Amino acid sequence: MAHHGRGNHGPRHSERVLSTVESGQAAALSAVAASWCRSALHHKLDPEAQRRGERLAAGAISSLRQANGELLAAAEPTLDRLYRSVGAAGACVIITDLDGVVLESRSADADADFFDAVGLAPGAAWSEQAEGTNGIGTCLVEARPVTILRDEHFASRNVGVSCMDAPIFDPQGRLVAALDVSTARADHAEAMAGMIAALVQDAARSIERDFFCRHYGQARIVYAGGEQPGRGSALLAVDRDDLVIGATRAARRVLGLAADAKLAPRPLSEVMGQGPVTGFEDGERAVLRQALARCNGNVAAAARLLGIGRATMYRRMERAGLSGLN
Repeated sequence: MAHHGRGNHGPRHSERVLSTVESGQAAALSAVAASWCRSALHHKLDPEAQRRGERLAAGAISSLRQANGELLAAAEPTLDRLYRSVGAAGACVIITDLDGVVLESRSADADADFFDAVGLAPGAAWSEQAEGTNGIGTCLVEARPVTILRDEHFASRNVGVSCMDAPIFDPQGRLVAALDVSTARADHAEAMAGMIAALVQDAARSIERDFFCRHYGQARIVYAGGEQPGRGSALLAVDRDDLVIGATRAARRVLGLAADAKLAPRPLSEVMGQGPVTGFEDGERAVLRQALARCNGNVAAAARLLGIGRATMYRRMERAGLSGLN
């Protein structure tokens, strides 16, 4: 069995946490200290409290998995791949929902009892509200990659574990999950944690790419730039008329699109900053839909944009199978 270290916990750890919280200044200097302050002052948690051990029943876990079915279907190959990279080193791989509830986990048989005992198992809740500062909960609060090493945890009961986490965003750019690798190996120093954190972040981007491509399975997927081609998650979904109908969070950031809202269809050329289409030389239906999208569905305005009369616009729309639009 892998060697599990417990670290320096108990009264000394809780005293350090509480003195940091009471200092009133540390939160401005350290993201970990800011999370400690949230845990103590906002959530009213005690760093020395014992774990409550509450977990969802099997039926509730099944319902949660079903509700997150599309995410889990996209994530499973990457979870397996990530586990193959870190499992032999005594680590577990976890994906949670937006509330920090563990949906699935991967761990070696020899380590399963330990991770189950510390609550890193399906149905356990790892929100900051429940556990104070921890990789999963703090990642979800801050919506960014987070590493919480052993005694950076708020609760003394959790300092035997180090957690490397990355957020996962859904096809609409909304935060939906946390991906976690946790290890209790005493010989996993900060350098090792950094390497694992990089793997976790890359795996989270892979899940986002697969989730997006599955969700927009009938669309053409276009790389939006800003990251390394083939590895970045800045992707657009484009329909047959060259209208952008979806964008990942990374693509929204690169292209200045709304962060987490449903996108109104917009021409790909416009989204990519290549200027509007203003003629009929390249496929009438696409041009009509792009003009209508640019004018928020206003037929008269789209006709003016294309330099044609409204009656002509309606005739061309009917011929292109767009007569249902107003």
